[in-house]
Amino acid sequence: MTAPTTTDSEHDEAPAFPDDAGRASARRYGVGVLAIMLVVGLLLGYAGGLLTPQLTQPGDASVEAGFARDMTTHHTQAVEMSLTAYRSATLPAVRQMAVDIATGQQGEIGAMQTWLREWGLSPTGTERPMAWMSDGVTVKDGLMPGMATPQQMAALRDAQGIEVDRQFLALMINHHLGGIHMIDAVLDETGNDEVLRVARTMKSTQQTELNNLRQLQAQANG
Repeated sequence: MTAPTTTDSEHDEAPAFPDDAGRASARRYGVGVLAIMLVVGLLLGYAGGLLTPQLTQPGDASVEAGFARDMTTHHTQAVEMSLTAYRSATLPAVRQMAVDIATGQQGEIGAMQTWLREWGLSPTGTERPMAWMSDGVTVKDGLMPGMATPQQMAALRDAQGIEVDRQFLALMINHHLGGIHMIDAVLDETGNDEVLRVARTMKSTQQTELNNLRQLQAQANG
C-alpha cells in the first residue's frame, strides 16, 4: 500500500515538534521504509538488552517480569494504532508523530523481550496481567491502563479524513497516561538497574510525546 500524498499547503500547516533526539517532524516515509525501521528498532532493542550484564535474574512472578510482559502488550497496541494513523491521518505532523511512537516503542519491545529471554523466562508467564502492581489496579476486559477497547480500535481503522487524526490523538493521549502509570509503578518497586534505566527513558519520552500530542489535538479539533 502506498502512503497517501499531501499537498504543499498540508506541509505548510504541519508544526515541527522536535523530540529529545532532535528529530524533525516534517520527514515523510514510505510504508516499506517504515516497516524496515520497525524491524531495525526491534533489533536494536534486542541488542541493547543483550549488552547489559545482569548480576541477578528476576523470577517468573517478579515485578520486573510482570512489567516487561505487560508493557510489551501495551506497546504492541500503541504500535498498531500508530501504523493506522501513519497510513490514514490527514495532518503531516500527526503522521510523523505516529512514526516516532511506532519506531520508539518497537525498540523498547525488543529490549524487554531480551530481558525475559536472558532471565530464562517465557514471554507470557503465568501471572494475571498487572499482578505485579501493588496499587491494586484492576484489568477490565483484559485491558491495562490506557488501552483502547476493540471497538475503539475498529473505529480508528474505519475512520476517514481528519477524524483519523482526532481519534488517534485522543486514544494515544489516554494510552500514554496509562503507560506512565505503569512506568511509575515499576520505578517505585524495582531495584534492577537496567529496568530502572529503560523505564526512566520511557517515561521521559512519553511525557514529551504527551505534550506534542495535546498540541496536535488542539490543532485537529480547531
